[in-house]
Amino acid sequence: MQTTFWFTGLPCSGKTTLAKALDREFKQNDYCSIHLDGDDVRNTINKDLGFSEEDRSENIRRVSSFAQLLNEKGINVIASFVSPTNKIREIIAGTISHLFIIYVKCSIEECEKRDIKGMYRLAREGKIKNFTGISSLFEEPENYDFIVDTEILGIDKCIKLILQEIDKKGITFSNG
Repeated sequence: MQTTFWFTGLPCSGKTTLAKALDREFKQNDYCSIHLDGDDVRNTINKDLGFSEEDRSENIRRVSSFAQLLNEKGINVIASFVSPTNKIREIIAGTISHLFIIYVKCSIEECEKRDIKGMYRLAREGKIKNFTGISSLFEEPENYDFIVDTEILGIDKCIKLILQEIDKKGITFSNG
């Protein structure tokens, strides 16, 4: 069975950037992996869901179940989802057998600076409802396997530290 590497953090904290970099690293080493991203999933298989607490939970339930299925089929999953509450993260942990949660820490001020889509501004203006960190709760994770602070560290350093932690935890991979 393979592992799911789950990146959680505020919007624009660097989850997707790091997940893509980790996926590239895995593929360079011929590890079978797939990257599941919150925006992609919400625009395709979960486009029927909104951003209420119930819909967020259902989104994560579906993705977690899919990730577990992929792991059982020999595929490492790299997931980048806000996963804003500890309750939602419990759904993930209760569904995925081999899980490695990475908390991508970054201040809301820095996330707003990085926001090229203008989502934070629109949320502050009330034009986007239930936006995580503004009008919807983001809880710092109580349980995670590793933390990277993208406000301080660059992408390459974060990936290097994540890979070191994966190695330290003894997570092994099969080639795909």
